[in-house]
Amino acid sequence: MTTYKNNNTFSFEITKRIPGKLGRAGIIHTPHGDIKTPAFMAVGTNGAVRFMSMEDLNAVNAQAMLSNGYHLRNISPEIAEKGGLAAWSGWDGPTLTDSGGFQVMSLGSGCGKVVSMKREQGVVNADPKERLAHVSEDGVQFHDPFTDQEDFIGPEESMQIQCRIGADIHMAYDELTSLADSYEYNVEALARTERWAQRSLDEHKKLCDQLGYHQSLYGVLQGGRWEDLRRSTAKKFAEMDFDGYGLGGAFLKESLGEILRWCCEELPENKPRHLLGLSHPDDILIGTEMGADTFDCVAPTREARHGKLYTKYGPFNLAKFSNSTELIDEHCDCPTCKAGWTRGALRELWKSPDLEKKRQYYNLSSIHNLRFIVRLTEEIRAAIENGTFEEYKAEFLQNYYHTNAK
Repeated sequence: MTTYKNNNTFSFEITKRIPGKLGRAGIIHTPHGDIKTPAFMAVGTNGAVRFMSMEDLNAVNAQAMLSNGYHLRNISPEIAEKGGLAAWSGWDGPTLTDSGGFQVMSLGSGCGKVVSMKREQGVVNADPKERLAHVSEDGVQFHDPFTDQEDFIGPEESMQIQCRIGADIHMAYDELTSLADSYEYNVEALARTERWAQRSLDEHKKLCDQLGYHQSLYGVLQGGRWEDLRRSTAKKFAEMDFDGYGLGGAFLKESLGEILRWCCEELPENKPRHLLGLSHPDDILIGTEMGADTFDCVAPTREARHGKLYTKYGPFNLAKFSNSTELIDEHCDCPTCKAGWTRGALRELWKSPDLEKKRQYYNLSSIHNLRFIVRLTEEIRAAIENGTFEEYKAEFLQNYYHTNAK
């Protein structure tokens, strides 16, 4: 067992490695408790997971919650007054805040589009005249569609927001490029992200000194699909005083593993790595194998609300199971399945015009899907610890996707 510590209450230890691979199992120690990795962080964008209580998060064995600095920016002073994210939200476990780089892209070049890992023919960026966000060296000027107000966030503002929110782990400010951006633009954006990373570090250290205690900061790696950009920025970030790393980007599914390998081969192994925004089981298996330690995504709960439920033998659409007495998944240990809810009964709640019944469905289905993904990371960790990761991966992929491991 190898333990690494820095100058605050945050530390990381590696407990087991996957032989011949970059992946490992470990423990991230934070002021609000430990995160045993690999781990999936439940996404509570606004400080709570939609349609789930904090008791529900504990019931599915969630270890940590990720919230978004962009979405919480306007109430960050209130959160600070209440003692920080953990006290304010009622979630007294480890927390992480994202900087809002994804929102910058979605309001800018990706305005009105859904970011997808699937290759799309002819994908183009939004017309500059239609964009709600515009990037400069200082930061991002944007029009908030929720408040109908103009706003600005740069690296310093992002650090100020996140330090007020007071999560255990913060993310440096970055520019997420889209799949349609050229190599030339990625070179420009990456250089800006690297400058923003240093500005984020400088501001974060200043704020932590003022606070009198340290919160941890991850640097976020970009570079699109290009190996030279990914490796060069990873080398630069490795020399910077970050506590860990966020692995960012609008990934194509077929290149995910390769891109992660480029990054993690250059990053120091003694710091944790968080893969931003991915949660499908094959992505988590590939991510773990290639060196990622933690994961987050809204997909498990969002897909649950749209009737897509996960099982050991693959996902299914609840719309097809009217009056079905079949259980969601007889192998599942989530509270919903333990209570004996059938597919037909859940579908009836889902399709009901009664809003309270719909809310009940959203709660029950979200509990199920989130527990499925959390349990997956628990099983992956156990497989790494007992030296059976390759066997576990092959069996899981065969069951879930009806395909063999690659």
